[in-house]
Amino acid sequence: MKIKPLMDNILIEPIEQSDQTKGGILLPKTADKDRPEQGKVISVGPGKRDSSGNIIPIELKEGQKVLFSKYGPTEIKVEEKDYLIAKQEDILAVIEEK
Repeated sequence: MKIKPLMDNILIEPIEQSDQTKGGILLPKTADKDRPEQGKVISVGPGKRDSSGNIIPIELKEGQKVLFSKYGPTEIKVEEKDYLIAKQEDILAVIEEK
């Protein structure tokens, strides 16, 4: 199944946080984990229409790693895999690897 976001929606594959802290402590599987705040852009919609009917394209591209607001995106499950759908305004930043 393929999901194509509409308007200014973005399909994101969440990146799970590490089971190890920066200090090297391994967290057990039973530890409460926060909802992910980072993910990889899988697909983007065409953009949002302005008051004149013109489409304002989305600034993100497939494959980019992004930081998003914790509770902004909607969780969905497709073929046993978890994804998030977020509006462009829920994306806070693009993460660029050095």
